[in-house]
Amino acid sequence: MPMFIPPLMADTLAPFTSDGCSAFPDGTFEQGELWLACCQKHDYDYWKGGSFDERLTSDKALRACVANVGQPQIALLMLAGVRVGGSPYLPTQFRWGYGWSYPRDYGALTNDERI
Repeated sequence: MPMFIPPLMADTLAPFTSDGCSAFPDGTFEQGELWLACCQKHDYDYWKGGSFDERLTSDKALRACVANVGQPQIALLMLAGVRVGGSPYLPTQFRWGYGWSYPRDYGALTNDERI
């Protein structure tokens, strides 16, 4: 008796969401949202995902952005945090490629997936 296996449904990208700097403050006590814009750009990159090199580029851009607002030491802490905690292999809401269903590995986005 032949078995019918339904075709796999293509994964679709969920609408963009940002939680700011995730488990890290969005700024200092004096300037509560000092590097929030840096984190929101970084969240956009993480939401759509992509290759390992694209993730590294995004993480380095976050570090540079936070350093450019005058917080180079904080920038290094944030870089360490995202390198460890942002892996696509962890089932977190802030992993690389979090806009897609879990699990999703590193990989270049197709033309149809690019936003």
